[in-house]
This record gives sequence, structure tokens and C-alpha cells, in this order.
Amino acid sequence: MVDIRWMCLWPEISAFGVPLRERMDQVVFRSDTVLSDIHLLLSNRDHLMVRLNAAGQPVFVSRFKIFWEGKTQDFDSGSTAAGGKTSGEEGKDEKKGKRGQEEDNLIAKKPLKAPVDEDGDLDVARRPADSVPPELSLRNRARVYPTILSRAEPEAAEDEQGNEEECTRDIITIEHTMATPLEDAGKQVWRGAFFLADFILSQPGLFREATALELGAGTGLTSLAMATVAKRVYCTDVGHDLLTMCQRNITLNKNLLEPKDVDSEFGWSEEEVADLHDNATILFAADVCYDDDLTDSLFRTLYRISSHLRNPGTIYLCLEKRLNFTIRHLDVTCEAYNHFRRCLDDLQDLADGKMKFTVTQVEPNFPQLLQYERVEQLELWKVTTSHL
Repeated sequence: MVDIRWMCLWPEISAFGVPLRERMDQVVFRSDTVLSDIHLLLSNRDHLMVRLNAAGQPVFVSRFKIFWEGKTQDFDSGSTAAGGKTSGEEGKDEKKGKRGQEEDNLIAKKPLKAPVDEDGDLDVARRPADSVPPELSLRNRARVYPTILSRAEPEAAEDEQGNEEECTRDIITIEHTMATPLEDAGKQVWRGAFFLADFILSQPGLFREATALELGAGTGLTSLAMATVAKRVYCTDVGHDLLTMCQRNITLNKNLLEPKDVDSEFGWSEEEVADLHDNATILFAADVCYDDDLTDSLFRTLYRISSHLRNPGTIYLCLEKRLNFTIRHLDVTCEAYNHFRRCLDDLQDLADGKMKFTVTQVEPNFPQLLQYERVEQLELWKVTTSHL
């Protein structure tokens, strides 16, 4: 039995004397609506609108299948996106000539550059229609006319859906929103959460029986993946609406775990703070470094928590490097990613006489167990902490 708890961030944590919760509330984003494309590969029956939340945003429930054998499809190449190669891939490798292998090596050594058109605008490559399996083609999907359900109907709809297909450990069910303002991006499901969940599910020995803390959990998908192997998971974020969504996701995933205190109020008891201090060895976060202010707050929080934990631990940070054309630079840039890398370097170079941080990048050669497009811009970083 795993104990998974959803809570607000520690109110004691502060940034330059300003409580983190207050600082987060002061952050104002100047941006249009953002939309995750993680749901494009889902069939209609696995992606249903069920209600409106307190902010009037449509809420969806999506069912994500776990392919324990690593048989998810890489839709760009048509190959199996797993750590090892299938027999078909090995056969193709044997048929390749020396020239083909040399060309592949040259391509692999080339630095990643953003494709641009003649005017310098980002040139987005469209996936050929023929590369998508017919059963997942958008052209073959049934036309959907969503109906907003009344407040009394969502639970009945969920029960009906559960009866149609037996709940197994192969399904993660997530309640989420779509097409939100940037400040509500945590209510969506992003590729970084899937990438980190892949790593956790494919490397259970690293996390078995551990006490773990996720910062900026959003919908909680990665915490749910961690809860399948860890002893206890503390899942944290800011905002009552978002935490309520996380709490509902516990109930939706009883097939994966048997959580405690589902109806408890968000917050920290003295016993929980003591347990985190004495036993936590894993900290993790996915796709939370898209704004420089939030990135700074994240690293200050990581340092503050790590320096107060009894045991040395490991931090896993996952993000997607996003390319944007900016008027200020008149070029394609990755400003949020560049700031994240500077923060990583500063953390490793920190010399305060108390803590030592060792930063390494995790190679993306672990199996892909969830169905999403594993793009080259996804990165996973491991930070090992130790007390001096």
C-alpha cells in the first residue's frame, strides 16, 4: 500500500524574505492561451469532457495506457520507441551498408538547429499523413460534439466508463483542462510529465520503497507513476482548484494504488513535515521551467529543502526545450531553457560550505511506456545532493 498525499508548497519556504506562496501569487504572465498536444494520439473514447471547473474551464478525463513491454509507436519513424530494438529494427540495421551507417553517424553528430524559412521564421515540419497509423488518423476519427454534463452526472459517467473496460494496472486516468492561459498551464498534461513518468516506470529499482516529493505536480500524473513503486509520495502545487483536481485524480486511479487521506484538507501536519525531513531521498519536477521567475523559485526551493533533509538525496528535473521566435532577438531562441541551464550551472558551482550538488544529464535510452511523441527537445537532469 502506498501513501500518496497532495499538498500546498511549504509555507515556510521563502524567496528573499517573501513567502513562496505569496511570491507565486504575484507572478503575472503576459501571454496568450497555451495548448498541449499530448492528447492528439488518444481515441475519442479515451478523452471525454465531463464538467466545468470553478473557473468555467472545460474539464476532460483522459485514459493513458501503459505499455509495459515498451511497444508504443514512434510516429515520426514508424519504429518502436523503446530502450532496445525490435527484431524488425535489428534486421534493418543488418541490411544497412557502410555508407548508410556513416551518414547516420554524421547526422547524429550535428548540433540541434531550429529549422527556419527564408524570412527567419520558425519552420514547423508537418508529420506526413501516411506516417500515422490508420486507426489514429484524425481524418478517420468520428466527429465529436461535446455535451456539458450537469454537476450530478460526472460520477455516473465515470462509473459507466469503468464498467465498459475492466480497470487494470495498465491505465492511468487523469482529469485535466485544455487550452488554458499560461498561468493555468499546470492544469494540462505535458510531454515532460510523460517523459519523467517513463523513466520512473522503467527504472523501479531506483525508487522502490522511497519517500519522494514532487514540486509543481500539476495534474499529478508523474506523482501517480512514482506512487506505483515508492513508499510515500508528497505531491505539491499551488492553488485550490488545481489541488482539488489532483485529489480527484487519486480517486480515479484506485486501480493503480490504494491511497490514504483522500478527503484530507490540503496542508502539512507536524508528523508529515517530520517524515519528509527524516526519510525523503527523492525530489522531482516536470515541465515547470517555462518562466524565469518560476525557475528561480524552483531552484531556491530545491536548495532550501535539500539543505534541511536528514539524508542526501537525488533530484530529477525534466523539461522540454521549446523553440520560439522572438521580436527582441529577431531569431529563434530558447530563453527559458537557457535560464534553466544557467541555474543548473550555478547550483553545481555553489560553494557555501554546506551542500554539494553534482549535475548529470540522463540519457534518453530508457523504454517508452506511454503513448506520446518523444521529441528530441525532451531532457532529464539528475542532481545528486550531499552534505558537507
